[in-house]
Amino acid sequence: MSALPAWTLRPATAADLEPLVELRAGVMRPDLERLGRYDEHRVRQRMRDAYRPEHTSVVELPDPAEPLAGCLALAPDERPGTLLLEHFYLRPELHGRGLGTAVLRAALDRADAGGLAVRLNVLNGSPARRLYERHGFALESEDPVDVHLHRPARPVDPGKAVS
Repeated sequence: MSALPAWTLRPATAADLEPLVELRAGVMRPDLERLGRYDEHRVRQRMRDAYRPEHTSVVELPDPAEPLAGCLALAPDERPGTLLLEHFYLRPELHGRGLGTAVLRAALDRADAGGLAVRLNVLNGSPARRLYERHGFALESEDPVDVHLHRPARPVDPGKAVS
């Protein structure tokens, strides 16, 4: 495994939409094709329809040639006391280097600081499911396409600093 790259999170803007749409299409293509569900228009339009920059963060690397590493959205859910984690994508060449773990940990620390549960959906058979389960997510329900995971609210350790 390569060393964890330096990274930062910044708030997303409307200008980030199309680069994030393309990132999503590329990242999701292998799993959607495996499930027989890939549609190049639909995979992009779903992101366009659901994009909420006020709840989205862009993961950046200190690489002037290609700073966009990924994105993550953490928004209030319809269930009280719960956040919905969605649109968590990293460029495929960055997988397996600890970046996903670090970004997810930062998002979960924010949820923990607010005493909030987190839920998400992942495609059935996606390797990302293991990442989520390592961070305390458990199966809520599944169907042939989607796996719904939930992580209960966690009490904050008073000795732990949250940024």
